[in-house]
Amino acid sequence: MNLPEEPAEPVAAEPLRPRRIGLVTALALVVIALDQLTKLLVVADLDPEGAPKRILGGVVYLSVIRNAGAAFSTATGVTWVLALVAIAVVVVIIRMARKLRSTAWAIALGLILGGAIGNLIDRIFRSPGFLRGHVVDFISLFEPDGRHFAVFNLADSGITLGAAALVLTAFAGIDMDGHRARGRTKRTEAQK
Repeated sequence: MNLPEEPAEPVAAEPLRPRRIGLVTALALVVIALDQLTKLLVVADLDPEGAPKRILGGVVYLSVIRNAGAAFSTATGVTWVLALVAIAVVVVIIRMARKLRSTAWAIALGLILGGAIGNLIDRIFRSPGFLRGHVVDFISLFEPDGRHFAVFNLADSGITLGAAALVLTAFAGIDMDGHRARGRTKRTEAQK
């Protein structure tokens, strides 16, 4: 006589982690606010023709530079293309953020989003005009006028730190949902 098999115990699904769109938004707003505030202060207080202001014993120099291009003043003739790329980056990150459940991804994307919007504000509202505006850069490391490294601003710092965090997150194998990619493979194999 065949006894009916007992149904297998249901595998408890892992609870979904909370969405991290609030963290992305908060970080982006902080980067935007700090970037725009520092640019306003620098433009108001530093003479573009004057000597750079030396701070932290010469580790940092402050001077106003209007950058029509991207990093290291590249692509200066296609400022409008850089603005369109920034708009595309913003749209992609906003779309990704709605599904985001990883804190590490949220931090990285929040920094990049804030930096992209901070520089996009300059491209839209600063002279010489809409989508052609020059970004205000003002931080030079170790020597004035970017002799050792490109002159940058806080938006650039947000983008750079966010990109570095994104690379580290990817190397750690963390997916957008907050799970480790390697761990998911082991879980899937264990369930078979």
